[in-house]
Amino acid sequence: MELDWIWKAVLIVVAGTLLLRVAGRKSISQMTLTQTVIMIGIGSLLIQPVAGKNIWTTIGVGLVLVLTLMVMEYLQVKSDRVERMITGKSKLLMENGQLIEKNFKKLRMTVDQLEMKLRQQGVSKLSDVKWATLEPNGQVGVELMPQAKPVTMKDFEQLQAQVQRLITMLEVQPSTRRPVSHEVGGEDIFKEIQYPSAVTPPPKHLQ
Repeated sequence: MELDWIWKAVLIVVAGTLLLRVAGRKSISQMTLTQTVIMIGIGSLLIQPVAGKNIWTTIGVGLVLVLTLMVMEYLQVKSDRVERMITGKSKLLMENGQLIEKNFKKLRMTVDQLEMKLRQQGVSKLSDVKWATLEPNGQVGVELMPQAKPVTMKDFEQLQAQVQRLITMLEVQPSTRRPVSHEVGGEDIFKEIQYPSAVTPPPKHLQ
C-alpha cells in the first residue's frame, strides 16, 4: 500500500504555512481584492498534490503566486496610481449625518448594510455620524460628530485641570461677608396689595 499521501499532506501543511507566512498575516476581512484572489488560489492549489498532481510543481506555483503578490504590494507602496488601480480608493457614504445616495448606487450597497456596520461599531444614530467611508477592504470607517464622541483620557484630564484651577482661584480670593442691610426695592411692591403677609415689612423707623 502506497503511503506517499502521508508525507505529501505533511509537506503541504508546512509549505502552505510558510507561503502564507511570507504573504502576510492579515485576516480575510482586512485583505484587499488582490490578496483575497491569491490566497484562494493558493488554497485551491495546495490540495492538488493529494489528488495525484506533482507536489513540487504545486509548491513552485504557490511560491510564484506569493512573489507576484509581494511585487504588486511593493509597486503600490511606490506608486499612488498603481495603488488606486489595484486596491481602489475609499468611497464616501455619509457626510454630516446625511447619506450620499449616488455612492450607494455605485457600490451596490444598501442603507441596512451600512446600519449593520455602524451598529457593530457602537453607533446608534445616523445623525451622530460626521463621515462614513467604505474602505477598499470592505470595512466601514466612521468619524462621529463632536457632541457624539466619547470622552477620552485627554479630555478628562483637561476638564480636571480646569476644575482644579477654578478651585485654586476660589481659595485665593478673600472671603467677604455681605453686611446686613435693609434693602429697599428687592421685592415686588405690588405684592403687598394682593398678599400683604407675604411681603417683608420695612424697618420700623421707616414705617
